[in-house]
Amino acid sequence: MENDSKILDLFKDSGDSTPAAVSGGAKKLRVGFIGTGGIANSHIKAYLQFPDVEIVAGADLVPGKADKFFKGYGLENVKTYTDYKQMIAENKLDAVSVCTYNRQHAAPAMYAMEHGLDVLLEKPMTVTLDEAVELCRVEKKTGRILSIGFQPRFDPNMQMIGKIVKSGVLGRIYYIQTGGGRRRGIPYKRSDSFIRSDTAGIGAVGDIGCYSLDMVLRAIGYPKPLTVSGYTSDYFGKDPGYYDDKPELAGKFGVDDFAAAFIRLEGDIIIDFRISWAMNMNTPGDTIILGTAGGLRIPSTDCWNGSVGGPMKIYTEVAGQETEYTVPIIELKGLGRVERKVRSFLDAVRDRGTAPVPTSDILINQAIISGIVESAKLGREIKIEIPEI
Repeated sequence: MENDSKILDLFKDSGDSTPAAVSGGAKKLRVGFIGTGGIANSHIKAYLQFPDVEIVAGADLVPGKADKFFKGYGLENVKTYTDYKQMIAENKLDAVSVCTYNRQHAAPAMYAMEHGLDVLLEKPMTVTLDEAVELCRVEKKTGRILSIGFQPRFDPNMQMIGKIVKSGVLGRIYYIQTGGGRRRGIPYKRSDSFIRSDTAGIGAVGDIGCYSLDMVLRAIGYPKPLTVSGYTSDYFGKDPGYYDDKPELAGKFGVDDFAAAFIRLEGDIIIDFRISWAMNMNTPGDTIILGTAGGLRIPSTDCWNGSVGGPMKIYTEVAGQETEYTVPIIELKGLGRVERKVRSFLDAVRDRGTAPVPTSDILINQAIISGIVESAKLGREIKIEIPEI
């Protein structure tokens, strides 16, 4: 019991890492929205909690959509547009949230940075590696802040994974199994933009797979990926019977609803990955991190956009005896994950700090996702090569 206490003391956390409160008298940061679809709701709810933010303008290519969106939150004086370039030209802004569909992530984010604005860009970063590289080069050229919308990073239980790995209790990491997903969870009920190739570009692998990959890659320091052998399928998405009263959506489905991959990283580390929007199983398995001195089990969740699926367990040996330690769930106190994501971005903008979710990490994440998709198309393992930024 004494050994249990000593080891678990290494991983105690209050769960209260809320950013410092902002005075109502602070200079207001003028924020605009590019895209006012589903994910924009979580952004605006977060912004409205902070007294140092003024939501000035918003653009959505669907006429009337932006106006309805802002008025739904009681914001009658926000200027609305169908062209984000016009919005940027006609308003003095400090930053924008880019909440468009996947294929329109890169272009408006780059345009905003080229016109002197900082950007909070929703995930996935882009659809292709080429887009991600171009985006990072614009970020570097302009010197603007570009943060990617990975709110799980602000969950204390997710942060605990990195603390456990960095403590050395697991030894040298050599194998990781990760993924997760939903038994029936293709996101089509609010809009078909998630399932069409011309709008989404990628499916489950980018939507929730990016979170699962970030969880483990961040914990081990984002080593360079070397090769990937990927697989994707769309059996459920293409089935008219999946959609209840909207069978016509099967004909529009143009992305993956399941993906799997075997990824080799520098340092002789392997990632065995699988992610699902729909499958005939409750889970494709917990995340496990195997090291030479111990192992970590992270219970699966159906959507990696929040916290872990339950208390984590460390498996190791103490004095020659096989031993297990349960890492208690840490209660999130203060601001929620999305609010912390937005607040950390605002703090960086106000203080001219660094991006809280840096593209240097997420570029690697995107390279792996793009590699999975390309490998699946080719039906063979491929090298992952990331150009210099």
